[in-house]
Amino acid sequence: MTPAVVSAPAGSDWGGVLAQFLLLSLLSIGGAISTVPEMHRYLVDQHHWLSNEQFSAMVAIAQAAPGPNLLFVAVLGWGIGGALGMLVTMIGILLPSTTLTLAAARWGEARRDTRGVQAFVTGLAPLTVGLVLSSGFLLGKPSYGNPWLLATMIATVLVCVRTKVNPVWLIAAGGLVGAFVG
Repeated sequence: MTPAVVSAPAGSDWGGVLAQFLLLSLLSIGGAISTVPEMHRYLVDQHHWLSNEQFSAMVAIAQAAPGPNLLFVAVLGWGIGGALGMLVTMIGILLPSTTLTLAAARWGEARRDTRGVQAFVTGLAPLTVGLVLSSGFLLGKPSYGNPWLLATMIATVLVCVRTKVNPVWLIAAGGLVGAFVG
């Protein structure tokens, strides 16, 4: 059962939203999409500002739109509090990671041939894959009750792993399946 959606964050809650997105920014290795499970926990499960369906739809719509991958954060912010929500979530998700990236890029570029920097970069790959997989698992939750949609998800993953088919064709096929059985 989906919890009821309550009103937007109150004045004091906006500081908490900002703090949460500042922290998520530091976890966004592999992009902000890797933090979707924690955003879901905070916005849907903990505060009930969005329903599970609203959350999944907002992320899906933003990901389908042209532009940066980060747009879904703005859409989620808009969903919980309009322009103020969008501003708070975007500042939160951008400020720490942008600052850290600029500093780390300068430091790493000067030391790129050292063993420590190479080990660090290599070690981030499995972490990124795990975070992105957990995001996919969470976003697919609404379709787990439909065997056709679940089969489509599994088939898409297998085709991606085993072939070099352009993902645009897989997205189109998934859209067709969703239109007929969703």
